[in-house]
Amino acid sequence: MSDQKKNLRILVVGCGNMGASHATAYHNLDGFEICGLVSTGKSKERLNDKLGGQYTLYNDFDKALEATQPDAVCISTYPDTHEEFAVKSFEKDCHVFIEKPVADSVEGAERVVAAANKAGKKLVVGYILRHHPSWEKFVELSHELGKPLVMRMNLNQQSQTDMWTLHRNLMKSLSPIVDCGVHYIDVMCQMTRSKPVQVNAIGARLTEDIPAGNYNYGQLQIRFEDGSVGWYEAGWGPMISETAFFVKDVIGPKGSVSIVAKEAGGAGKSSSIESHTKTESIRYHHADLDGDDKFAKEDTWINLTDEPDHQGLCDREQLYFLKAIRENTDLTDHMADAVNSLRIAFACDESVRTGQVVAL
Repeated sequence: MSDQKKNLRILVVGCGNMGASHATAYHNLDGFEICGLVSTGKSKERLNDKLGGQYTLYNDFDKALEATQPDAVCISTYPDTHEEFAVKSFEKDCHVFIEKPVADSVEGAERVVAAANKAGKKLVVGYILRHHPSWEKFVELSHELGKPLVMRMNLNQQSQTDMWTLHRNLMKSLSPIVDCGVHYIDVMCQMTRSKPVQVNAIGARLTEDIPAGNYNYGQLQIRFEDGSVGWYEAGWGPMISETAFFVKDVIGPKGSVSIVAKEAGGAGKSSSIESHTKTESIRYHHADLDGDDKFAKEDTWINLTDEPDHQGLCDREQLYFLKAIRENTDLTDHMADAVNSLRIAFACDESVRTGQVVAL
């Protein structure tokens, strides 16, 4: 390609937590050039100041897209705008990096993928755990445990101040088990390499501060074709308990593998974005018994001292995006996985609302 070394001109839309992290990556990494920052509120000014104050600011996405004519667009807005912004970006011949979920409906996500294919442009979805060496190791070790697997995961957040504002805004369009759950459903699918066949879920609305039809605590259960099962739990809000808010483990016939985050799993850390991706150690328990039915092997500890922080992970995601564009990577499976995990999450949502088991 003639533009191999040309900087990718990127428009950053949404300048909150994730948008700021992605913009910081574009600002610091070779290969990118920010051509504008877009948000409806003050977050773009705060971000611009942090990055040195040299970027053009926009309140309106359409005007920004027209004015900047970017090569690519990064979308980290609330989920109810994802589909519209992504489709418009593809129609303007741009590549798109979009925070998960792809859209606020399965049909919307399918329309985004169709628009990417029609434009012949790249769509990368922000599945940050796929770029984390410790989570890659966690998935890899799960393949040594035999089948079926039992997967247990949660991320409960005792949120206040700005995080509670963020969570309330997210819950205007999505439940916690959809917004966060897509990450962990994606991990379960990677672990089992099997087809999910059925979901069941429960939820509770623990506050009047969110829309009447939504709930801020949810727990989902998935059954897979190979007999594997998994659950994921997510609660958001000032009332959420910090007891056992960080559980990430997988059990199979041959033993179990657990992420143990002693520091990130400590009290007061549940709503810290930085702690959500921390792993610190992996504990590998072997089920083998000796002649006296005692464990034949000690547990193996894999200490993860060089793992990237949250910004480091965002940098990796954006380098993956740049590589996909420059090397014309086939992202068919990447896009299909993003839609699939969203489909499963919305089936769980349906189960909460109807009280019924949902077949996939």
